[in-house]
Amino acid sequence: MRRAAAIAVTALVALPAAAQELTDFDGRYRPGPTEDCNGAAGEGEVVTVEDNVFTGVEARCDMTRPVNVRDMEAVLYDMQCESGDDSWTDRAMLMRAPEGGLIMVWDGYAFKYDACESAPAQGTVTRAEDIGIIEEE
Repeated sequence: MRRAAAIAVTALVALPAAAQELTDFDGRYRPGPTEDCNGAAGEGEVVTVEDNVFTGVEARCDMTRPVNVRDMEAVLYDMQCESGDDSWTDRAMLMRAPEGGLIMVWDGYAFKYDACESAPAQGTVTRAEDIGIIEEE
């Protein structure tokens, strides 16, 4: 009985360190290799995660109640968000992309962001607008 209690206490003490390691998504991210990372968070397409706060285009979300997703090296968060006079609560799952970027699954959509560690790629076409295709109304 004492041995089981000691194992349980050891597991509980070790859990926060493992959870903290998985939840470190801090960084600046862009939606594609040609996007410029020089703008402030929330301007243009750059998003940031810092100290469990996600800042996106015109929105800021506190990332709370992290839950590790078993066998996926991902974390599910409750997102308490605000934009202007609006506020809402949602859930989002974050995980590291294989090359160091960020994958975010939010409300039925999956977003992949590149890390803002290098200059934007030159001459790479990633969007229709880049080659002059525009949607007609």
